Amino acid sequence: MDVLLALLAAVAFAAGSVLQQKGTLSTSDGEGHPSFLAQIVREPVWLAGAVLQAVGWILQAVALDTGPLVVVQSITTLSLVFALPLGARLTGQVVSVRVVAGAAAVVVGIVLFLSVGSPKGGTTSPPASEWWSACLVTLVLVVGTGLAGRKRTGAPRALLFGIAAGFGFGLQTAVTKQFVTVVGHGLGAVLSSWTIYVLIISAVSGFVLQQSALKTGVLAPALASSNAVTLFAGVILGITVFGETLARGDGRLVPALVGLAAALGGVVMLAGAPQPETADT
Repeated sequence: MDVLLALLAAVAFAAGSVLQQKGTLSTSDGEGHPSFLAQIVREPVWLAGAVLQAVGWILQAVALDTGPLVVVQSITTLSLVFALPLGARLTGQVVSVRVVAGAAAVVVGIVLFLSVGSPKGGTTSPPASEWWSACLVTLVLVVGTGLAGRKRTGAPRALLFGIAAGFGFGLQTAVTKQFVTVVGHGLGAVLSSWTIYVLIISAVSGFVLQQSALKTGVLAPALASSNAVTLFAGVILGITVFGETLARGDGRLVPALVGLAAALGGVVMLAGAPQPETADT
């Protein structure tokens, strides 16, 4: 069931991202302008995308309640593959041979990684020291790549903002897995838990950076970098924070890592997709 929910979440994330990009491209101000965020929330198509993103997060949260973080995050990375044909139709994205090859590598790599690696769940209550380390490292990475993105334009800007958003979303997904264990204890438990506040901060930072990446008009680098980093961060956090494991017997670890590398390589190929004529330069 967690696999099906994660797959549905990927579809919702894909449709939501494309609709949000369509909304951001309808605004007059650039992503660095103070009124940019105020403008996009008045766009009906952007709001529809936001609703789909929220649905995706709920589906992902339910999947994380029973499934390993590594598995759920790997499957939701497929949202990039689903988003490309939608982007071609709604925002004029170019689906070239390179894009098709990259999407195929992502799908094959993730299937190989999950089928051979057989990720297993770990603890549901990681120690505080692991969370402190994860949060501080993520903060440094988000700030560093975000500032680098502000100095670029076009596809490189989309790539760097997407990377920064991916680090934020990676932490958000990990914290969501912890957060769902608190929800059942009532509102008081939720408000007294650190998870709700870190969840909000990571979600908002990822949101702002993702919208800035989409505003460049170049969908593939924006989503590819975000999804690649979110996948990588999810695997690392799943293993280091939650103690999840990959199958090691019968020579299965190496093929599993090859699959993960293929998926990440496919995302890199997608990051070099041709820019649509309407994209910022």
